[in-house]
Amino acid sequence: MTQSLCLDDPALALAASLTEKGFDAFFGTPCGILAPLYERMTREYGLRTVPREDNAVGIAAGAAMAGRSPVVMMQNSGLGQSVNTLASLVVPYEIPMLLIVSLRGVLPDRTPENLVMGRLTESMLSDLGIPAERLQADRVTAQVGWAREIVCERRRAAALLVPPALFGWQA
Repeated sequence: MTQSLCLDDPALALAASLTEKGFDAFFGTPCGILAPLYERMTREYGLRTVPREDNAVGIAAGAAMAGRSPVVMMQNSGLGQSVNTLASLVVPYEIPMLLIVSLRGVLPDRTPENLVMGRLTESMLSDLGIPAERLQADRVTAQVGWAREIVCERRRAAALLVPPALFGWQA
């Protein structure tokens, strides 16, 4: 894959980087911002749709305990729904998984029902002790490498945050 292709299609770059870096079990709930990544991961890498984000985190925990390197894709409102599962299972028992979280409620998404979660997402992850980075189109491969170091080497949870415009979402 060429660097220009990666820059032209960050969802393609992210999907390819995830599998190239050893992530191998994919779970998630649909999200408009994540749709290009979600469709590609479903079609090419067997992403399994789970109706609730906290359940997806629980299933990913089981996959991690079975030796897999799981990824959970969700909207930040689903992250809010998953706080107890993360705080009482994933964090204290150091269960490794990568969270890919869309950032509703940050520009260009100004829908009132998403603003509070948009404001809280990064601090919530920080308070949980889950390191997070906002994905940037020109750094996707490096950022997946950063996540791999935390999840696959240190055996901890990490998060990559997807701003609304990264994959072309428009309000």
